[in-house]
Amino acid sequence: MFAALTINACAPTGVATQTPASAPPSASKTLGDTYLSDFYVYEAALDAPGKLLRQEPLNEQQSNPGAGQNVRLLYSSTDGLDGEKILPVSGVLFLPEGRAPKGGWPLMAWTHGTVGIADICAPSWNGRQQQDRDHLEFWLKNGYAVVASDYQGLGTAGTHPYLATRPEAYSNLDIIRAVQSADFPVSDEVVLFGQSQGAGAAVATAAYAPEYAPDVKVIGAVATGVPFFSPKALSILQEARPRDRVDPLLGYNMLALTLVQRTNPEFELTDYVSDAVLPIARSVENSCHKDVKAKVVAEKLTYNRTFKKSPSEHLIAAFGMMGFPTLKFPVPFFVGTGGKDKDTPPRMQAAFVKRACEAGSVIISTLYPDLDHRAVVPGSTGDTLPFVKALFAGTDVKGNCGDLLF
Repeated sequence: MFAALTINACAPTGVATQTPASAPPSASKTLGDTYLSDFYVYEAALDAPGKLLRQEPLNEQQSNPGAGQNVRLLYSSTDGLDGEKILPVSGVLFLPEGRAPKGGWPLMAWTHGTVGIADICAPSWNGRQQQDRDHLEFWLKNGYAVVASDYQGLGTAGTHPYLATRPEAYSNLDIIRAVQSADFPVSDEVVLFGQSQGAGAAVATAAYAPEYAPDVKVIGAVATGVPFFSPKALSILQEARPRDRVDPLLGYNMLALTLVQRTNPEFELTDYVSDAVLPIARSVENSCHKDVKAKVVAEKLTYNRTFKKSPSEHLIAAFGMMGFPTLKFPVPFFVGTGGKDKDTPPRMQAAFVKRACEAGSVIISTLYPDLDHRAVVPGSTGDTLPFVKALFAGTDVKGNCGDLLF
């Protein structure tokens, strides 16, 4: 996925990586907004984050196999861009079948990967890809409740700030607050788990929790396919970039540029994207990522054909919002890496693990040599299930930073 978010060879190397930049509150335009249903529209005043605003059952398409209850949620959260405004965000809660144990179902917060920025792509509305459905079913059948935010601006008003980590973190922490303070049979502890964009969201959620939501008891996290935008990682991505070949990952560039549009009113897409490709680039406003990717492949787009001049300067600024406030995490992390991952290359993930270990984090890093970006999700459950069980049991988890596999 993130091999698409590269810059040109002349880009500066001093890119901020750990401390995300705060975005200006203004925006050039709102992208991706569509009316879905009255449920997603909330016009009353909001005075605090983390409150459940309304709930309703999901339909069959939106529900997840293995769940005894499938609930759509609307809750209040803090705008992760300006850090001040309180706004509505949507999400879901899946409860296992049967009767909850004493203390409630152990709660896990799923942080989803890339779906797009259009409201119609919100997982609580559009449902989930089959692999995610299967993965959540695995955890539900093992007795874990799953709460999952759509993230700020997906389904609800405003542009989804794609890959910006603070909005993701705030959205995740506030949906956890909302379900734990409502009448749902869930534990007061939570484990985060996510893949790809969602892996970055899980990392950010753990990193922001102590300051933003110290009342939320995050006890650990599982992250597969972690994106890490360091200067070295940008160089790695640059090497992997097929500039003169058809590149199915170009849709990620188009999504990343919507974050630039959202946060830089002076940025004009027409200055950078070629006239022929502009309709596809703009289609992210009303199409989900899988459909945009299909258009990229059908039109045989290359990087050189897509861009009439490089948006490097603006992407570098956007990368500043994709970092983490710290790499010293207060909870243990399981990091799973597919050896054949072309979206978040193993060297990118290795850089994240190395830096987190150097910062003093407890990291269990596991390399799956024969698995790619997607396959690592189901392929790692034999290791992640014992890890999560140990966390909820209160077992002291030891990392393997002293004996890394890559």
